[in-house]
Amino acid sequence: MMRVMVFALVVLTAMPSGAQNRGVYPLGMSATNSGVTPASGFTYVNQFLFYGRDQSKGPDGERVATGRNSVLMDMNSFVWVSEGKIGFLGGPVFSASATLPIANNSLSSDAQGSISGGGGFADSYYQPVILGWRKSRADLRAIYGFLAPTGRYDATASDNVGSGYWTNVVAAGQTFYLTSDKRTSFSAFQMYEFHTTQDGTGVHPGENFDLDYSLMQTFPLQQDLSLQLGVIGYGQWQTTDRTGPSITAEQMAARYRVNSFGFASNVMLPSRKTSLGFKYFKEFSNRSTFEGGSVQISGAVTF
Repeated sequence: MMRVMVFALVVLTAMPSGAQNRGVYPLGMSATNSGVTPASGFTYVNQFLFYGRDQSKGPDGERVATGRNSVLMDMNSFVWVSEGKIGFLGGPVFSASATLPIANNSLSSDAQGSISGGGGFADSYYQPVILGWRKSRADLRAIYGFLAPTGRYDATASDNVGSGYWTNVVAAGQTFYLTSDKRTSFSAFQMYEFHTTQDGTGVHPGENFDLDYSLMQTFPLQQDLSLQLGVIGYGQWQTTDRTGPSITAEQMAARYRVNSFGFASNVMLPSRKTSLGFKYFKEFSNRSTFEGGSVQISGAVTF
C-alpha cells in the first residue's frame, strides 16, 4: 500500500507590523500518515487548502472583533525519494522536496470593512534533508527545511502574499501501527519555526511550535482500493515574544494559541501509486489570534 504525505509552508495572513496572528505552517497538512515516506522515485502532490475565520480572540479567549479572514492556497509539491538506504543512522531512506504555492488572502472587519488582501505566487518551501525510517510497526521521519520569501511583500502595502522574512524549521513525523495488519494507526507531526527579522519593519516574529495528529482506520474495499477514515486535530503555540520598534509591551506579551479537531478520509490505490485525501478542522479555545476552520483536499501520484 502506498501512502503519500508531504507538507509545506506558506504565509497564511498578511502580517501588519504590529500583529502576529499565526506561524507560517499551514496547520493540519501533516495530520495523517505523518511518518510515512513515499515510494522511491518522483512524487507530485497537489493540495488545495481553505482557511476561513470569522472572529478574533483576545489573550484570555474573549471575542474582540468579528469579520472575515480567508486564505486559499494551491500547493504544488515535488518530492524525490532515493532507492537505497543510507549506511548509517539506522539505515534511513533519503528524500528531498520543493513546494511552490499559489495563494489568495483577504482580511475584513465588520467595523472597518476591507483591511487587506492579495493573491499570486507565495513564499516557497524547500526540504533539502528528509530522513525516513521504515520499521515493522512504525514509520518515522526527521526533517530540515526553510521558507524562502519569494512571495510579493512591501512593508507599506496591503496586498502582500509573502511574509518578508526567512524561516528555518526542524520537524519530525511519526506513524505508529496499533495492529499487526497496520490498519489502525496513530500519527503525530511536530515542527518548530525559527523566524528572521521582517524586511522593512524591523519586527522579529515570535517563534512557534506546531502539532498535527490523527487516529485512523483503514478499510480494504477491493484488491486495489482502500479507504482510510479517522479523527484529526492540530495545535500551534507561540513560544517567544515578537519584538521590534513598533511592538508595544502588550503586543509582546500576547502569545497566540490555536486548537482544532476534525475528521479525515483518504482513498488509496496502491497499484496506480495514487491517493486522494480530504480533511475538515474546526478551531476552538484560541488565544490572541483568529478562530475558524479549514477544509483541505489533496491528491498525489508517484512516477
